[in-house]
Amino acid sequence: MSAEAGQFTSIGGQAVLEGVMMRSPHFISVAVRTPSGQIRVLDRPFCGVSAQFPFLKKPVLRGVVTLLESMIQGIDALSYSANVAAEAEGQGEKLTPWAMTLSIASALLMGLGLFVALPHLITVWVVPALEDGTDAASRPLFHFLDGVIKMCILLAYVYAIAFMRDIRRVFQYHGAEHKSIFAFEAGEELTVENARKHSTLHPRCGTSFLLFLILISIGVFSIVLPMFGLTSLFKTAWLNHVAMVIMKAFLMLPVAGLAYELIKASSCRMNNPVFRLLVLPGLLLQKLTTREPTDDQLEVALASLKRVLKNEKEEMGQSRDRAPRESTINGLFDLGTVAAQVAEFPEG
Repeated sequence: MSAEAGQFTSIGGQAVLEGVMMRSPHFISVAVRTPSGQIRVLDRPFCGVSAQFPFLKKPVLRGVVTLLESMIQGIDALSYSANVAAEAEGQGEKLTPWAMTLSIASALLMGLGLFVALPHLITVWVVPALEDGTDAASRPLFHFLDGVIKMCILLAYVYAIAFMRDIRRVFQYHGAEHKSIFAFEAGEELTVENARKHSTLHPRCGTSFLLFLILISIGVFSIVLPMFGLTSLFKTAWLNHVAMVIMKAFLMLPVAGLAYELIKASSCRMNNPVFRLLVLPGLLLQKLTTREPTDDQLEVALASLKRVLKNEKEEMGQSRDRAPRESTINGLFDLGTVAAQVAEFPEG
């Protein structure tokens, strides 16, 4: 069975500035192309919080944990790639822990403002109060329109940033990440030639996750807020809307958990036409967030994947005690072959 038909692995990744981050069950590797043409690689052990608290592996909870861990790891990988670029350009200034914390906080606030508060406020302006005096937010139509507006903002945002040169290159590395994962899932040798022929669209992509997140939020907000009388806690209308925006922000965590379960169930059942249809909108959305990569970009993604697999195969027993390690390679040939199979890293 081919990877595209539904054979997936627990190995995943994320595009960064001029590079790719790959994560396995116990390691993270970030590979970044330097202006000199070499590839800088940072390897470090990874131990998820679920390993210490097994109850967090329960459905829905595991999705929330995965989302939070991925956000932290992703921003950390982005800061590393930015530091590599700054060092190569002779700037000599690296992101401090405080700067990284500020970046995380700013990204969270911007995301909540753009995709939670703004759609709600636009919906308040578009949908007037019902004739009987009941607040429109107590009706499902309000939350449906909220979701439609949220989707439009997401599409407009992604489409707009794609015109930025640096973001376009990140989207190319995003495509390289998917092609590399597909090559591994197909049981092929991790070479540029093998990865090149695969699709840039992957069912388990974070872009698809965002789509599921919005769709599920429509149902959750339409049911939870009116059912528990949370749309009219105060006598003042604007206070009610502020309260709803805050509640929606907190509800995004369980919604994320549900979205994780749905995308996980769908991507593992791609032979089923119903699940293939369910995943299709997310794949179409990825056409905005991925681009065809160059061979040089594929080489970087494959280097990251090879390193994380080599770490799993050769050093798993000492993963918790090993310090982060940085190295520079000239190309994939420096890494040799990796005797790893997709069956060793099943999508759980």
